[in-house]
Amino acid sequence: MVELILLAIALAMDAFAVSIGLGAKAQKYSHQYVLRLAIYAALYFGIAQGVMPLIGYLLGAAMLGWLAAAAPWIGGTILIALGGKMLYEVFTADESDDDSDDLDVNDDAINTGSDTVIATSKHGHINHHTMFTLAVATSIDAMAAGFTLNLLALNAWLACLIIAVVTAIFGWIGVYLGRRSGTWLEDKAEALGGIVLIAIGLKVMFFS
Repeated sequence: MVELILLAIALAMDAFAVSIGLGAKAQKYSHQYVLRLAIYAALYFGIAQGVMPLIGYLLGAAMLGWLAAAAPWIGGTILIALGGKMLYEVFTADESDDDSDDLDVNDDAINTGSDTVIATSKHGHINHHTMFTLAVATSIDAMAAGFTLNLLALNAWLACLIIAVVTAIFGWIGVYLGRRSGTWLEDKAEALGGIVLIAIGLKVMFFS
């Protein structure tokens, strides 16, 4: 169960970082708007992050018979690659800092800090289309990670539910945290997620 919680937290870090960015860009807006944004973040990110690994799990289960001997190495490699990708994005984020610093919630686009720029409405408000796009963009990695649920002694359906709930909680918190503290926590959240994914990947490869 501890391993599942760590995996859920790691997978939630992309959504958490984006939520922090959204909250930071909404600092000029009312409490009602921020509350609605937090609800959107919790629902969209939570649902997407729960569904995507389930798709990966089902696809992986169909192929597991062919890949039984190599499955731990494939699963571990996927997790390590995803973790490495998150760390790479953190270390290369400084290159775009100067550009993103000039953007705010009233601009025609929002830079979320994760190399994802999403258009907003003419008033700068986040809409359902924007949240759906962000939810899909931040959950693609979770689909690949879902393959590794076949290698862990877990109920995959329960695992995806826990991943969804954890992501929803982090999405909600991220919006309010971003509103209060700005975007300086974004990179730290992604770095933590990357390190945890790499650690779980090594565990799957060498201790499963």
